[in-house]
Amino acid sequence: MREIKALQIKDKIRELFLKANFYISKKLLERLKLVVKEETSPIGQKVLQMIIENNKIASSEELAICQDTGMAVIFAEVGQEVHIIDGDFKKAINDGVKEAYQNGFLRKSVVDDPVFVRKNTHTNTPAMIYTDIVPGDKIKLLVIPKGFGSENMSSMAMLKPADGEKGIINFVVETVKKAGPNPCPPTIVGVGIGGTIDKAMVIAKKATARTIGSYNKHNKYANMEKEILQKINHLGIGPAGLGGNITSLAVHIEYIPTHIAGMPVAVNICCHAARHAEDIL
Repeated sequence: MREIKALQIKDKIRELFLKANFYISKKLLERLKLVVKEETSPIGQKVLQMIIENNKIASSEELAICQDTGMAVIFAEVGQEVHIIDGDFKKAINDGVKEAYQNGFLRKSVVDDPVFVRKNTHTNTPAMIYTDIVPGDKIKLLVIPKGFGSENMSSMAMLKPADGEKGIINFVVETVKKAGPNPCPPTIVGVGIGGTIDKAMVIAKKATARTIGSYNKHNKYANMEKEILQKINHLGIGPAGLGGNITSLAVHIEYIPTHIAGMPVAVNICCHAARHAEDIL
């Protein structure tokens, strides 16, 4: 049994949320530079160049990439041979989020009552925490500061099994079409297929953090990713919704088994930055 202190978890969460809000991945930056050359619209090219410049300034000066610094989402894989000591796991995560948003001067956007009071918690907590118990003696943490300009454009559908591949493709493309400029394109589109209605959205959100340029390991799903991306980029929405042929940078599909009577499909959209960071304790 390996012991990990709650303080270590808190400090790591703080570190990861600061990193996620200040830096985008190198591969994502490379992809942005590449699509500038692929974009046919002069305005679209200008928008992409501004996005690249914005990301350079954010990283060099350690400033937030976007004014919406997101709601804190954490995917934690906790080894079954880990013993957390000197504190509570959930509290450690929320304390780490609180410190990151206070120390990093990041906007705090969480309200306690979603309907009537809507009073700001002033800590950007509570975080949304998804925990899986896995073999081993380590804790893997993936953090996602999820902005709501894109979150608001997400969608769910309980398709019929007979709808098949075509039904999924049409639903995802139509979701992006309806979203238009709202999620700050170019976007990264996470798609979750299978499970139950709630689980499909969870895997769709996690899919947005997959390495840019990677494809589903199964060819049929990889081909579906490529087809959906092509159809999305033919919509003409373009960077910032000002027109062009680069509306999305990637489509990431993940799937899990489901019931014989259904085919849950979830679409979770991220802006170009798809902010996330991960590490292992």
